[in-house]
Amino acid sequence: MSQHHLRPEGLPPVNGYSHVVATTGTMIVVSGQVPVNGAGRFIGRDDPEAQMRQVFANLAIALAAAGATMDHLVKLTVYLTDLADLDVFRRVRDEHISHENPPASSLVQVSGLVNPAFRVEIDALAAI
Repeated sequence: MSQHHLRPEGLPPVNGYSHVVATTGTMIVVSGQVPVNGAGRFIGRDDPEAQMRQVFANLAIALAAAGATMDHLVKLTVYLTDLADLDVFRRVRDEHISHENPPASSLVQVSGLVNPAFRVEIDALAAI
């Protein structure tokens, strides 16, 4: 099985990891996406909805680089620093994820992320 390590344009610069790893066959692994745009700018300081929208935008870019869409998601892992943001997360997620065949999902509250101002991070698995 060969692997393709992708660092798509439109996502923040990375150091020491790939945004996406696609394998020949069907599996796509997307690293944790945070609320940073392709220019490396943090989006949504003190605005959980803006942060979540940026994270889902990044996730879509990462999937597209591997030839996939949100419809190919099979697993999401969501990290929130504050469960008070759960309703906002669900609303934004539901705009991007099919209700008919949603992916398996885990949601974890964490005490912090790599940048203390980040409120959300999402990693994913997709299959095509």
